[in-house]
Amino acid sequence: MSTQSFENTLAFARSLDGADPLKSFRERFYFPVMDEKPVVYFTGNSLGLQPKNTQELVLDELEDWATFGVEGHFHARNPWLPYHEWFAGPLSRLVGAKETEVVAMNQLTVNLHLLLVSFYRPTKKKFKIICEAKAFPSDQYALESQVRFHGYKYEDAVIEVAPRDGEYCIRHEDILSTIQKHKKELALVMFGAVNYFTGQLFDMDGITKAAHEAGAYAGFDLAHAAGNVKLSLHDWNVDFACWCSYKYLNSGPGSVAGAFIHEKHHTEKNIPRFAGWWGHDKESRFKMEKGFEPIPTAEAWQISNAPVLSMAAHKASLELFDQAGMEALVTKQRLLTGYLEFIIAEIGFRFQVPGSKLEIITPSELSQRGCQLSIVAHGMGKDLHSKLTAAGIVTDWREPNVIRMAPVPLYNSFEDCYRFGEALRKSIS
Repeated sequence: MSTQSFENTLAFARSLDGADPLKSFRERFYFPVMDEKPVVYFTGNSLGLQPKNTQELVLDELEDWATFGVEGHFHARNPWLPYHEWFAGPLSRLVGAKETEVVAMNQLTVNLHLLLVSFYRPTKKKFKIICEAKAFPSDQYALESQVRFHGYKYEDAVIEVAPRDGEYCIRHEDILSTIQKHKKELALVMFGAVNYFTGQLFDMDGITKAAHEAGAYAGFDLAHAAGNVKLSLHDWNVDFACWCSYKYLNSGPGSVAGAFIHEKHHTEKNIPRFAGWWGHDKESRFKMEKGFEPIPTAEAWQISNAPVLSMAAHKASLELFDQAGMEALVTKQRLLTGYLEFIIAEIGFRFQVPGSKLEIITPSELSQRGCQLSIVAHGMGKDLHSKLTAAGIVTDWREPNVIRMAPVPLYNSFEDCYRFGEALRKSIS
């Protein structure tokens, strides 16, 4: 459906909801309530809503712990010893990988550090890292500490690709030219797949190819991409990736994260890694012998045994993703964000206040974005965000003047977009 067919009316929004094949999933989530009315929740890019089946799955594990104690590792309804293995299927479908290439473990930045141990292997000649300017701070801190660990200064070892003057997004050709320019010194290219600030989706396939042509590894932080955009990590030949599960994956605050390691690296005998006993060969793990023997899959990067309680919450959400399917989710996502983009533009044009302006800085090209739209509220400041919040619209604010919102296809509706538009109109009128 083209934007020319859109209408900023409640009747039109409800007609889109009526035709939505995923509409029933909305009823499977809890929505916060304000003034006895569910809010318009557009912050799935920061913390996803709780699926209604989460509590039951977590309680199952608590009950089995009470019933079996340590024997729950073998006799729980979902035995804890192999608990993490259940995630291989749904996570592989989510990120476009083989089941042997993914593992649920740890937290995002912990996983990033563990993967950098393996894939940032600087030499005297090739020691530089290319990343995006204004990456998420945790990624910046990880890269900074890693290069310092190896004896380099950040400003000497890390090259940030920035938007051009007057622009918010980074041009793909500028990423490629930077890789080409520094190829003789380049060890790693590491980007956030979707930029947390602008919502720009980078061309991971093209970046990976360019990195490999330069003799460097390619890795991605998928915090804002997993469960949001279509991924094909295996086919793109990405070396490694990691992600959290509490944003688009709706698995609860601080829930277990995930990692991808391409199968071509699984049997590299000399690959450096920080080892733990849960990455050790399963057949001999409980012999408790010296000498690490890695599992020949992504599981080898595990250090500790599975955090079952947070994994139960993760399992609840991934079951919904498997039922909906990423193809259907992406199809709705594009229509949903397209409708919201239309409403913002229409209201900004009709109700423009002198000295103020609403500017969407997320790319309009569908292949270069996911659910998130970021608005620069020129001349309006944080007061606009506060008014939206008071009206029951949950978005988030990033300094100096950006409102981020993400209508997610699993639980947001087209009527949500219309309600947002009405609150926006009243806030700027």
